[in-house]
Amino acid sequence: MPEKQKPRALAQRLVWFAVLWLGGVATVAIVSYGLRLWLAPK
Repeated sequence: MPEKQKPRALAQRLVWFAVLWLGGVATVAIVSYGLRLWLAPK
């Protein structure tokens, strides 16, 4: 039977959460800025 994996440290999980959250926020910001440039009256 496979051994149980040790749970990751809380700090490491929080860092991953922060990285993924910031990546999501940055993606939405980039897409919205691109849409704004595309749809803005010229």
